This record gives sequence, C-alpha cells and structure tokens, in this order.
Amino acid sequence: MIDILPAPDNVAAYRLSGRITGEEYDHVVADLEERLETHDKLGVYVDLMGFDDMTVEAAFKDLRYGLAKLGDLKRFPREAVVTDKQWVKALVRFADPLIPHVEVRTFAPDRREEAMAWAAQAR
Repeated sequence: MIDILPAPDNVAAYRLSGRITGEEYDHVVADLEERLETHDKLGVYVDLMGFDDMTVEAAFKDLRYGLAKLGDLKRFPREAVVTDKQWVKALVRFADPLIPHVEVRTFAPDRREEAMAWAAQAR
C-alpha cells in the first residue's frame, strides 16, 4: 500500500507498507507528475518502515519511470528515506554517490519531522 502523506507543497511524501503493486505505483507517478507541473524542484520524502517488497510489475514501472526521468534529476535534489532497515540504509549509501544532482539521506523513525524539513529545503 502507498499513502500520500500531508507535506509542504514542494514535497512529494509517501508511506509504503506491505507489498507495492503496479497499480499503486501508478498513483505515485500521477502525483509526482501533477506536482512537477507547478514546481521546478521537488523534495521527496519516503517512509519505508512498513515496506516489505514490490511486485515485478511495480519494479519494472519504477525502473521505467526512473530511466525516463534521468534528464530531470535536478528537479529532485533531496530525497529523505525514513527507515530502520539496514539493507535500505546500505542501498542508499551505495546509490547516493551514483545519482547525479540528487542527495539521498536516511533518517531514523524518530526523526521523521527532521526528514520532512530537510526534504522541503530542496532548491
């Protein structure tokens, strides 16, 4: 399940829980595209505390959307990931230096407000 969370207008904020389907992922893409119509840059906030995995369809949609946005990475300068999962933290540490124009940080669950504020500073 993916919930769109209340956030500052320039932040796309989501909570992922359980197993994510392709249909749920489509809602995230629609939300992102709508926000990109009114903002040059967006911060991204993702709470992965309840996330387990995603279907193959959702994974392919994520890959396809990510590849389509390669030229627009400057529009997503900050991505805050709330997690206590070590594998997510390791993935972020590995991927962060490989993604040009985007800074990705993990935050502990008790630092959600700090994570949101940091994402909102996307300029």
